[in-house]
Amino acid sequence: MRVQLERCCGEWRELEEEFRQLQETHKVYRQKLEEVTSLQTACSSSIHRQKKTLRDLKHSLQRCKPRATPEEFALIQQISTQIKERQNAFFDMEAYLPKKNGLYLNLVLGNVNVTLLSNQAKFAYKDEYEKFKLYLTIILLLGAVACRFILHYRVTDEVFNFLLVWYYCTLTIRESILISNGSRIKGWWVSHHYVSTFLSGVMLTWPDGLMYQMFRSQFLAFSIFQSCVQFLQYYYQRGCLYRLRALGERNHLDLTVGEVVCDALFAKWGSVRQKGQV
Repeated sequence: MRVQLERCCGEWRELEEEFRQLQETHKVYRQKLEEVTSLQTACSSSIHRQKKTLRDLKHSLQRCKPRATPEEFALIQQISTQIKERQNAFFDMEAYLPKKNGLYLNLVLGNVNVTLLSNQAKFAYKDEYEKFKLYLTIILLLGAVACRFILHYRVTDEVFNFLLVWYYCTLTIRESILISNGSRIKGWWVSHHYVSTFLSGVMLTWPDGLMYQMFRSQFLAFSIFQSCVQFLQYYYQRGCLYRLRALGERNHLDLTVGEVVCDALFAKWGSVRQKGQV
């Protein structure tokens, strides 16, 4: 009994020493966190000032163009090009700084900071988004097949349509978070998910009747086709994005979206042809 008590006392002393070290480490962590917050505020303010100054400079250069000599016009063009490059640099910087959420995120999440600070966290969230799309595409494909050929009930249709509404709503939220973290998602891609959410809601609330039954089969057949295309597109575009990232042509937060990758592939093909012709 005494030996066991001494062992417990020894473990307690070790835990006390570890706890003191933990307190010191946590104190340093809080100090560093305050420093990071101050640096974020300073960077955000500086970027805001620079953006305002660059806008004024850009307007001034535009006013100087009509009366400029060829040499002055070339200088104006050079400065304008550098202004565009500076704006792209600001975009990359802001991806690591807290920013105000857009209207949609404010309505859904409130005024919560959704900026991820590390590249690892950004890529992990983007990868989770891609996996979410893949898994839900498979589930929606199976659901559409079941409703089209096996389950001819209004209740199962409502479950399927509710799943569509939830899926597209979740996509819009996740894509808004990705945009806040520097992802260059195309505007049409996000907009078509808003439209899909609304149309899925129409299907969910459509009363059962002759018109609904006439449209139901076509809608489910289209859902099967769309899920198959999205499934195949995911694997194809994933391979394309991997190659483009390896070549340094794309950002790690780019998505498996056809237009983004195809534009980059055509640009790459054009540069290869030019080199071959030279």
